[in-house]
Amino acid sequence: MKYYLIAGEASGDLHASHLMLSLKAQDPEAEFRFFGGDMMAAVGGVRVKHYKELAYMGFIPVLLHLRTILKNMKMCKEDIAQWQPDVVILVDYPGFNLNIAKYIHAKGICPVYYYIAPKIWAWKEYRIKNIKRDVDELFSILPFEVDFFEGKHHYPIHYVGNPTAQEVRVFLAERGEKSVKREKPCIALLAGSRKQEIKDNLPAMIEATRHLTEKYDIVLAGAPSIDSEYYASFLKGSSVRLVVNDTFSLLSQATAALVTSGTATLETCMFRVPQVVCYNLKPAKLFGFLRRHFLKVKYVSLVNLIADHEVVKELVADSFSVEAVRRELESLLPGGERRECMLTDYEEVNRRLGESHAPDRAAEIILSTLVRNNK
Repeated sequence: MKYYLIAGEASGDLHASHLMLSLKAQDPEAEFRFFGGDMMAAVGGVRVKHYKELAYMGFIPVLLHLRTILKNMKMCKEDIAQWQPDVVILVDYPGFNLNIAKYIHAKGICPVYYYIAPKIWAWKEYRIKNIKRDVDELFSILPFEVDFFEGKHHYPIHYVGNPTAQEVRVFLAERGEKSVKREKPCIALLAGSRKQEIKDNLPAMIEATRHLTEKYDIVLAGAPSIDSEYYASFLKGSSVRLVVNDTFSLLSQATAALVTSGTATLETCMFRVPQVVCYNLKPAKLFGFLRRHFLKVKYVSLVNLIADHEVVKELVADSFSVEAVRRELESLLPGGERRECMLTDYEEVNRRLGESHAPDRAAEIILSTLVRNNK
């Protein structure tokens, strides 16, 4: 079959590449054409555009590059219509992808499948109308989304397991009992994957751990999309050490961690590392207003959302301060009053995620539904 995939950022490229591998294993005749990145290209097929030409985040960057974005949308639609795939598989990135889904549905070109459901439970819930109208099959990697889509909106969804959880389990299984001998135990800093996140969060993380440097090795996980040179000005005068492209190894050795919100919170949980979620936003008062009046969720971290109660402390915007981060971190170090409780709660998160291998399960459903609908 002919599969057209669209991923608009680095995480989408990763997840889409794994799905492509699973599709190839189950469909030897698979042909791929895609908007995506280097990982997808390594699997094979024809890359039409690199996601770096699509990935504009935030109101101002989108506005400044609106002509380019609209040009890419038009190109994508025309390319799909010309290639005539058996299915278009959208991977997250809803601003772009839901527009493409609307076009494909209106033209009746092929079914539209959405792998990694848009997070409309947090923001822009009105998009459920577009999903119901334009998406034929929806795939989730977060267990609580089933109740949101099926229970609240009466729209069927496939929970296929969580790829991050699976990747950590595979890493731990392959690593076995191997460990790196350290002179001191380690505290990990995961300060985000974008420059603005790093700028807003890393200085406070460094300050909050400064008093622990004699007893602990403080190690920063460098994001693969950020040049090492960017971190230099933040690390100058500190004892913090930078490691790049080795986050899993770092977490496997860590005693505790300071983590910005995102997938990193779930990775840290899966490694059973007690964590503080730190997200410094400016202006903090604006975020407080948005959270009260527009955001639809109680928590910002995936760990708490999956558990449906506060497992990890979220120091976000107006609750964020160096002193608050320092105090919460100390409660999670060995002997701290919150450490064992958090580790116990992590087991419940792990259970809720399940054991499914998400790409394999999704590929199986994709193939079976396409074959069934083509009969």
